[in-house]
Amino acid sequence: MTSISTKVTQMAQRLMVALDYPDQASAGELIAQLEGIPCYMKVGMQLFYQAGPEFVRDLKSRGYSVFLDLKMHDIPNTVKGGANSITKLGVDMFNVHAAGGSKMMEAAIQGVEEALAGDSSLNRPLVIAVTQLTSTDQATMNEQIGIPGSVEDSVIRYAKLASQAGLNGVVASPLEAEGIKSACGAKFKTVTPGIRPAGSAADDQSRTKTPGQAIAGGSDYIVVGRPITGAADPRAAALRIIEDMSAGI
Repeated sequence: MTSISTKVTQMAQRLMVALDYPDQASAGELIAQLEGIPCYMKVGMQLFYQAGPEFVRDLKSRGYSVFLDLKMHDIPNTVKGGANSITKLGVDMFNVHAAGGSKMMEAAIQGVEEALAGDSSLNRPLVIAVTQLTSTDQATMNEQIGIPGSVEDSVIRYAKLASQAGLNGVVASPLEAEGIKSACGAKFKTVTPGIRPAGSAADDQSRTKTPGQAIAGGSDYIVVGRPITGAADPRAAALRIIEDMSAGI
């Protein structure tokens, strides 16, 4: 594979590629095409439930940072146990649902701390909270989920709760990143799906920005799936996205 520049490397580390595949073999084809690009790999429910922890360990052995996107939302004790197991797996980031409340989010941190106390060689993962999914518009939030007000108000409220609970950041749309930074501080991480390069289809995303717009608006990490995984040349698509991200600085 062609080597990439230091600037591209630094920006690539803020790109999370969503491995939204049904099995390890399909994901492996994409990973091979992206070889040499030091992006994060995001492993979601479908792939993790099929391929399991060994797939995550394999990604780590290849030198990738891994975001395990399982969106835990359960009673505090169950989430504490899940966070403990995930920390032992060696991921770099995982998430819970902010809608589970402060005690549940605090329990996730407790699970991390207990795992680290038992094995000092473990990496401390970033723990982030899902606020509102980027597929959720205001009508859905108000009329179906039953939360009044604007999506941005709900996102900021959840972000504040996550920060108070000791979490490292939140998942939100790029439209809310700037408001989250204002409410929770510059060090509080924003991980933003809903990224669509100029001219690409929105698919099932309701609240989107381009990669460059997201970085300019305060996103620490952007999550990109179909614009890369569905491209005729995924490697070229990823590099174009990284270039657009660089333009946002």
